[in-house]
Amino acid sequence: MAPAPKVAPAALGFRVKSGWAMSVLLAGPASGPELLLCQSILLSDPAQPASKQPYHVALELSEREAAPIVRKLCRVVGAAAKQSVAELLEQAAKRNRAVQAAALVVGSVADPESLHNDHMRAHGREGQLFRAVLEDALREADIVCEVLVEKTAYASAASRLRKTLEAAKRVVAALGESHDGSWRAEEKLAALAAWVSLAKP
Repeated sequence: MAPAPKVAPAALGFRVKSGWAMSVLLAGPASGPELLLCQSILLSDPAQPASKQPYHVALELSEREAAPIVRKLCRVVGAAAKQSVAELLEQAAKRNRAVQAAALVVGSVADPESLHNDHMRAHGREGQLFRAVLEDALREADIVCEVLVEKTAYASAASRLRKTLEAAKRVVAALGESHDGSWRAEEKLAALAAWVSLAKP
């Protein structure tokens, strides 16, 4: 029998949005990353549209009425994240890759309770929720995960990768040349996050 092919390391990157995330799977090494997969994933259930913005329910109901509905929607979000991560890991395995690390790019890590406007606080809570369920799903799969903030993501990544900011942006842009689809900000940030994860010791 021929020996089984050796499983090679890979990393996942995400740009987390409301109810979904853009995901990128990169193979190493960090000095020459290779794009294996780029696709959006669900962090909500299309059959339950309110799961895209669970905390917005509280804006229309009393706290007592909203609480059980929000809890249910948060469980839906958690289940969707677990399923999406499991599917990504399955796709990586089919490519004979083992995901060893991941990174998430988010809009903010500010405490949503510090926001005084009810509507902005709901958005903040949802941002925190979608980040947390994705982190939990990855960690349950024994994948080390970190969070980058969009505003400083490129500067932070360039420093860690020992690249200039311009060089880091060029590499990320070039990764999109092998992708048969759009390569906008979400895709680029997810790729940047995966690249940083590839560089982990």
